[in-house]
Amino acid sequence: MAKFAVREMALVVVIACMLVSASPRVGATITCLQVTNWLTPCISYGVMGGTVAPECCTGIHELNAAYKTTEDIRKACSCVKDGAAMIPGLDYDRINEIPGKCNTK
Repeated sequence: MAKFAVREMALVVVIACMLVSASPRVGATITCLQVTNWLTPCISYGVMGGTVAPECCTGIHELNAAYKTTEDIRKACSCVKDGAAMIPGLDYDRINEIPGKCNTK
């Protein structure tokens, strides 16, 4: 169970880091739990492919709307950056396709 949670968080961080823009905004700080909740629906696509779940795209749009500062993204990335390598079968090319499939840049 703990390994699965680390794997989920690792994928979340990969996606979160991929989606950020360089322009900082002023505002509240998001949490790792929020990022996990938003991006967990993207895990199956990142590992198995197929179709990106609508919930994944919704989560990505919610994340983009929620982050306010560069520090928000740094925090999310630091939560699990070391766990990304522990996800068996994670296809980084697929992960990089998600923003385009969700019409998010």
